[in-house]
Amino acid sequence: MDYQQALDYIFSYTDYEKVPMPHDPAFYDLRRMEELLFRLGNPHLAAKSVHIAGTNGKGSIAAMVTAALTASGYTTGLYTSPHLNDLRERFRVNGELITEGELTAVVEKLKPEVETVNQKATYGELTTFELLTALSFAHFKLKGVDFQVLEVGLGGKFDATNVIQPEVCIITPISFDHTEVLGNALAEIAAEKAGIIKPGSMVVTSPQPDEVAQVIEKTCLNCQAGLVRVGSDVVWQSLGFDSNRQLLRVKGKLGSYKLSIPLLGYYQLENAATAVAALEVLAGKGFNISRDSIISGLAQVSWPGRFQILSHHPLLVVDGAHNPDSARKLKQSLVQYFDFHRAILVIGVSSDKDIAGIVSELVPLFDKVIVTRSRHPRAMGLEPLIAAFRRRGVEAQAVEAVSEALSLALNMAGARDLVCVTGSLFVVAEAMEQANIRGCLLREV
Repeated sequence: MDYQQALDYIFSYTDYEKVPMPHDPAFYDLRRMEELLFRLGNPHLAAKSVHIAGTNGKGSIAAMVTAALTASGYTTGLYTSPHLNDLRERFRVNGELITEGELTAVVEKLKPEVETVNQKATYGELTTFELLTALSFAHFKLKGVDFQVLEVGLGGKFDATNVIQPEVCIITPISFDHTEVLGNALAEIAAEKAGIIKPGSMVVTSPQPDEVAQVIEKTCLNCQAGLVRVGSDVVWQSLGFDSNRQLLRVKGKLGSYKLSIPLLGYYQLENAATAVAALEVLAGKGFNISRDSIISGLAQVSWPGRFQILSHHPLLVVDGAHNPDSARKLKQSLVQYFDFHRAILVIGVSSDKDIAGIVSELVPLFDKVIVTRSRHPRAMGLEPLIAAFRRRGVEAQAVEAVSEALSLALNMAGARDLVCVTGSLFVVAEAMEQANIRGCLLREV
């Protein structure tokens, strides 16, 4: 088996990142995942785990926690989704991507066990995401990681990652997304995500709406789990920013930390405080995580495609905002962090997103809108996007390919203008690809 054959095998199964997810609860059964992992020797139990669920900020917080654990001397695996340009981005150990050879070797090991589980199909057939999750556990075990930091794919309770016994569970800000699967009320969505909380575990929660906080608190009570609330138990204060990083002070339960993080956006301050709260939980359990290693780790964190500047003249910013809450935070951060003349929006979204909500958040800021679509199978067509902007009194220009949409926006923009690409990480990935092709023009400062 070569690398391409390994990829073909993984994607020969049902991939709910590319097709709509079913509503029937019978499709969500962790027992088939547990059966596969048992056949593989339970690799998911080989390392200490940090488990992260929520709507926004999961990846950023996962990257921050991983950076601090690595700086503390722990070999740390990071499993996230989706990826920007290369599937291997989902599997990292101490920041290094899994190699093509390593991925191929693990798939060869998985294949006979996957096929045995699927032939029996006692609890339904394994999916692509379940294979990828098993692959991450197997890879991390082979690499001898001390910690594995795992981002939930969707929801929490029935997610393929929810087979671990975590040292700490993190619940990031919860808002409306994937409502066709998780429910139409915040309390319903919160209950799904709080499904990662295990009896006797420790939980860190970002600031939440009241109805979400109540669900998390009740779940912790029922599970006799400890709860640390960011925003009250752990607080933060901005100390300023420049175009490369921002400074903040976090006051935790164990100490105070003056941090410098190379990620912009005011919501990253909250994410950093949440990461610190989780790291303090681990330190309180006896793991060797010092104040200096937390400061050093967060100073080195990298998480591309999230409020990232790709050029300065014009200002080109990409961000993976894909629901109304993250669109609102993007709009607020653009105004807070940058001084620009005109603003040009390039946007494409996935077909299951609340486009009306996203549009209503972004419309007030932008002078010109270009709608586009990624190459991803779930990308929304251009007509619904045009109609959504028209309902808000904006005539958007439609350009089929992201690369052409970005080129058009940059040609329109003056030196003091802003071009913002958003709506989907898939759109962001293609914009970053095009920025790379344009090369030095986009690295001009």
